[in-house]
Amino acid sequence: MRYRYYICDVFTSTRFGGNQLAVLPAATGLSTRQMQQIAREFNFSESTFVFPAQAGQTRKVRIFTPAAEVPFAGHPNIGTAFALATAGEFGEFDDVIKVTFEEKAGLVPISIHKRQSNRIWSELAAPEPLSLGKTISVDALAAAVSLSADDIRSDTHLPQVASVGLPFLFAELTGRSALERARANLDRLSELVEQEITPDIHLYIHSKDDFDLRARMFAPLDGVPEDPATGSANCALVGLLSYYDDASDGRFSWRIAQGVEMGRPSLLDARTQKQNGSVTDSWIGGECVMVSEGSIEVDD
Repeated sequence: MRYRYYICDVFTSTRFGGNQLAVLPAATGLSTRQMQQIAREFNFSESTFVFPAQAGQTRKVRIFTPAAEVPFAGHPNIGTAFALATAGEFGEFDDVIKVTFEEKAGLVPISIHKRQSNRIWSELAAPEPLSLGKTISVDALAAAVSLSADDIRSDTHLPQVASVGLPFLFAELTGRSALERARANLDRLSELVEQEITPDIHLYIHSKDDFDLRARMFAPLDGVPEDPATGSANCALVGLLSYYDDASDGRFSWRIAQGVEMGRPSLLDARTQKQNGSVTDSWIGGECVMVSEGSIEVDD
C-alpha cells in the first residue's frame, strides 16, 4: 500500500530550522508495527499518523518516536495541525479555526491562526494539568548530562520531574556556557530508569537576551539523542516555573529558544494561567514551514 506524507519544520518560520516532522494524513490501515517501522525510517524525533475521529472530535492522532509510541508531544501536534490546514483538510479560513485531536493522553485543543502572507501560527492547550514528580540530587543530574554540580542551579527547584501529558526531568543551569557544554551520559541515564525516573532531560537557563528562556532536551534512550524543539517539555517547564512563582494568580508568557546548539534554531511561544496558587492551564505555540511531500510504500 502507498501512503501520502508531508514533511514540515515546526517551531520555525525558516525552512531547515526547527524540528522536523513527518505527517501521514490518512493512516487508516496501518498497524502499530507498521507505524513504528515508518517512524524509524523517517528517523525524526517524532512522526504522526492521522485517523478519523473516534470520540466526536476533529481527528485521532498517534505519535511515534523512532523507538516507541508516546501519548502526547508538542511539535507533532503543532506540525500536524499545520500540515492538515495547509492541505485544505479543514477547509478555507481567513483568521482562526479551532480543532481538537484525540490522543492517548487525552484531548488536545489547537487554535490555528492565519497570519500575513498566509503564514500559519498554531497553539495547543496541554491535555493534562501540571503534575510534579520526583526530585533528584544536583550531583545525579550533573552526572547524567556530563556537567559539574556547580553548573546546576537549585535555588528555585531541585532537578524535578514535571508533566502536562508527557514527563520530563527539568533542571536549571547557571548560564549559556553550561547549556552549550551539556552532553547526555547514557550510563547515568540508565541509572535514572532503574530509579523509575524519566531519563528525558530538559535543561534551561533564564537567558535575558532576545529570549526569556533557552533550552535543550536529551532523550537518547527514547531514540532522540537531542531534540531541536520540544513543545511538550517547554509547556511543562513554564507550568513548573509558574508553580514556583510567588504570585498566586496571573497569566505568564515566555519566548523560548531551543535547537540553537544543533544548528536547527527554534522559537516557541509559551504561556500559562495560575489561579489560587494552582497552574490551571499551559499553552505552547509557534509557526511551521512545509518542506516536502510524497508517498511511502508499506508492505501488507
